[in-house]
Amino acid sequence: MMIEPTETPETSTARRRYRGAAADERRTQRRCQLIAAAIQVYGERGYQNSTVKAVCEAAGLTERYFYESFANSEALLEASFHAVTDLLLQSIGHAAHEAGRGRQQRALAMLRAYFGALQREPRSARVFLVEIRGVSKRVDEALDASLRAFGGLLAQALLPPGQSADPLLLSGIAGGVVHIALRWIRDGYAPDVDTVAATALQLAMVLTRKPA
Repeated sequence: MMIEPTETPETSTARRRYRGAAADERRTQRRCQLIAAAIQVYGERGYQNSTVKAVCEAAGLTERYFYESFANSEALLEASFHAVTDLLLQSIGHAAHEAGRGRQQRALAMLRAYFGALQREPRSARVFLVEIRGVSKRVDEALDASLRAFGGLLAQALLPPGQSADPLLLSGIAGGVVHIALRWIRDGYAPDVDTVAATALQLAMVLTRKPA
């Protein structure tokens, strides 16, 4: 006869913790599925033309799971934007690190990485550049924060250590690069990445100019 082990308070607590961790992992996985689906759907149809149902269908989940992670579509758009932005900034930072010590060389490598990513991931680019604009104040603040981060990376690459740049100038240059990207995408990704990156570098070099 098989004797069942006696459950102690310690094993009962461990089992609850395990189940809780597994449930958290599943919730995290579902959230990631919804974000990936949103990038796909928003990138193909546009945010205003997309429904919660469409995103859930693309994710292979029911709407019940949507509201487990997000209060509304705007919250999902913001999360999708952060996901795209984080990957893009990581790619740009890695390119700068790999480029060496030359300031212009680092900045050019960053801009090549930026435009290359937009071309490789057109749906993500639409979320990052187009769909995020004008939805709400909170979403606009997320866009503004990403522009500051992008401008900060350019400044870090171009300026000598210890030299700071005017925050308004940083914002203007980052916004200018974004406008170049929008025009480039509308023109069918022409000219090539190297050429458009070199053009954007001309704008970014304004950071290194001393006021007259």
